[in-house]
Order: sequence, then structure tokens, then C-alpha cells
Amino acid sequence: MKCEICKNKIHETFLNKLVGTYVKDAKGKKRAVCFECQKKFRNKEEMIKSL
Repeated sequence: MKCEICKNKIHETFLNKLVGTYVKDAKGKKRAVCFECQKKFRNKEEMIKSL
């Protein structure tokens, strides 16, 4: 799976869980965000603006 912000591959744990998170946009669609982008954008509104 790829990050919606930086388009890099998101790493997964051995149980196929993302090392990152999902963020819902205004329409309710889930978007994957990597750990590095989570550190860069501290809150949900900043992440959604960068999409």
C-alpha cells in the first residue's frame, strides 16, 4: 500500500497491519498515511489539506 501524501510504500508488520494510520476525508473515504507524514503533519486537518 502507498501513502496518499508522499506516494511512498507504507511498511507493514508481520500481521499485515500498516505502520501508519488511516484518515477519513470530508467524503468519508479512508486514506492511508505513512508514519513519516504523521510526524510531519501533526493534526488531521493538515493531513487532509495536503491530499
